[in-house]
Amino acid sequence: MSTRSSLSVAAAVLIAALALAGPATAASATPVAADVLTLSVGRIGASLSALTGLIGSVCGGMALTRTTGKGPVAAWARRNGALTALVTGLIAAAVGGTVAATAEGGLGTGNGLGGAYVAVLLGLIAVTLGWLARIRSHQIR
Repeated sequence: MSTRSSLSVAAAVLIAALALAGPATAASATPVAADVLTLSVGRIGASLSALTGLIGSVCGGMALTRTTGKGPVAAWARRNGALTALVTGLIAAAVGGTVAATAEGGLGTGNGLGGAYVAVLLGLIAVTLGWLARIRSHQIR
């Protein structure tokens, strides 16, 4: 399966899961929305896990494309990018899933539910890219 197909399947599964979860959350009583600047434990956890997933996605992408740039970051990404993408992707998906499962209320209530969805998506993308980079590196040898 190509990278584009894998990412398309992952996106379709996430969209389907969100579409199925939407009617259940719409029927529940929605609390008052939180202020934009209000920081809660859920928002902080979801934001940090989304950042972790983004770092993993970048590392996985650099490892998959076998970046030829010079410098310490490019050299490090060639050697360790796939493993970093796998580990950070799993962490981001786990923390994002935990925040999503424990968040009370819906989107916009200040509990980090939107950030948790983004973290799970970025975590899955990072795991997929890291996995594909590991497969590619083993096929070359």
